[in-house]
Amino acid sequence: MAIITLTSDWGDTDYYPAAVKGRILQEMPEAVIVDITHKIPPFDSSRAAYILRHAYSNFPKGSIHIIGINTEENLDTPHIVALYDSHYFIGADDGIFSLIFQRPPEKMVLLDILQDNGSFTFSSRDRFAKAAILLARGETIESLGNPYTNMVRKIHFEPTSNHEGIRGMVIHIDPYENIITNIPRSLFEEVIGEHAFRLSFKEYEIHQISEGYGDVGMGELLCLFGSNNLLQIALNRGNAASLLGVKKTNPVYISLL
Repeated sequence: MAIITLTSDWGDTDYYPAAVKGRILQEMPEAVIVDITHKIPPFDSSRAAYILRHAYSNFPKGSIHIIGINTEENLDTPHIVALYDSHYFIGADDGIFSLIFQRPPEKMVLLDILQDNGSFTFSSRDRFAKAAILLARGETIESLGNPYTNMVRKIHFEPTSNHEGIRGMVIHIDPYENIITNIPRSLFEEVIGEHAFRLSFKEYEIHQISEGYGDVGMGELLCLFGSNNLLQIALNRGNAASLLGVKKTNPVYISLL
């Protein structure tokens, strides 16, 4: 049974998601189509990469992921298909693949199949869906195009650390306005461990890791490791990002005491 996911900036008030699903179902009525999200801010590849990076591994191996962000093809953003971690990813290479993948993909090809019509404004329906159907029917990735090696690379900001602590940054604000940093649990345990620490950002400080949001009183500040094992800052039953004035790329420091 084929599983095809959709991630896009189309929103949910226009025909775009339905048109892509309809095109797939015309050819493969038995396909299982899953909307990851269609509420990516327009053209925000980094947001899409964050969400897809943490979502795809929850699907069965062999799932096919269509990325409907910045899909217009040109010499700088070719259409590609990548096999990574036994999952297929189809989209335009504007750098988003380098933000999703944590290591080189097993295979990548430059997509070489004709569109269904002469319009080039809706590649997700007219080309990506076609490629997804072929993969779902058992075609090999090699049959979809020639090998591709020049993946566009965007900088994936990593935290830094030394004997004094960790310096990270805010990389995502979730729908609850929890503040997600790029500091993984593994780095925190390696550098901080059981030692006393001070987490500081803007004019705020936190001195302990919570296990859940309810570990503090309503409206109180806390930090914890989320389900993706990244350190996040939150207010219990509150909107941390807007109330604290925090935005993406703001620095976060964890200092040993």
